[in-house]
Amino acid sequence: MAKYALKIEYDGKPFKGWQRQADQPSVQQAIEEALGKLEKNLPSIVTAGRTDTGVHALAQVAHCELQKPWQPFRLCEALNFHLKPDPVSIVDVARVDDDFSARFSAVERQYIYRILNRRAPATFHKGQVWRVPYMLDVEAMQDAANHLIGLHDFTTFRSTMCQAASPVKTIDEARVEVHETLEGREIQFHFRARSFLHNQIRSIVGTLERVGGGGWTPEDFKEVLDAADRQVCGPVAPPQGLYLSKVVYLEEVFKGEGSNSGRSR
Repeated sequence: MAKYALKIEYDGKPFKGWQRQADQPSVQQAIEEALGKLEKNLPSIVTAGRTDTGVHALAQVAHCELQKPWQPFRLCEALNFHLKPDPVSIVDVARVDDDFSARFSAVERQYIYRILNRRAPATFHKGQVWRVPYMLDVEAMQDAANHLIGLHDFTTFRSTMCQAASPVKTIDEARVEVHETLEGREIQFHFRARSFLHNQIRSIVGTLERVGGGGWTPEDFKEVLDAADRQVCGPVAPPQGLYLSKVVYLEEVFKGEGSNSGRSR
């Protein structure tokens, strides 16, 4: 058996999340069915992190084991051919050591949450942003987000369905940026941590939105965090604005050998 890491990009709108389900479309199912066109009876693929219904990925990572060796570029091309017309792309493929795990070898995960801050509904990015129609105070949201940095009990921002052993996590970055785009004012929230709790980012962003809208102060946000009480959390932000943007490993996994970009034919 040969093991490969896959860098995956997908639009989460038509899927009921990453994880394979019996009667609902999933990203895992789409990729495993594409792999099944290449070889039969393969083990299930393993991912760096399961995304929920409607959540997107710019650089999800999964690993798979194949019975015969493939050139990474050829495997990338073959999978993308069989994935059509699903909105899933294999951006890169790399041969990895037998002890590599897309999940357990990861040392950091990065997410971006996008808010389109305008009155008019989204058109071109519908299903890819959370549209908030009133002006948000980016500076106030950043002041509040600064309280997230470091080791905390994140029970307030943890889904009641979360299966993690502990609500204690360390967030290394919580950054709020504003961009002027062709569609209007876009606010992006950037988060970095080794791992996150179920619904943690969407719960944080929904609560930060209350600060940005003027309903809460940054000090109120800190009190909510310190309360370690799910009942005081703000509304959970919708899934369509959330993107898994990067998975980091101790050693660089993808070196471009399986990438389609710039490859001559």
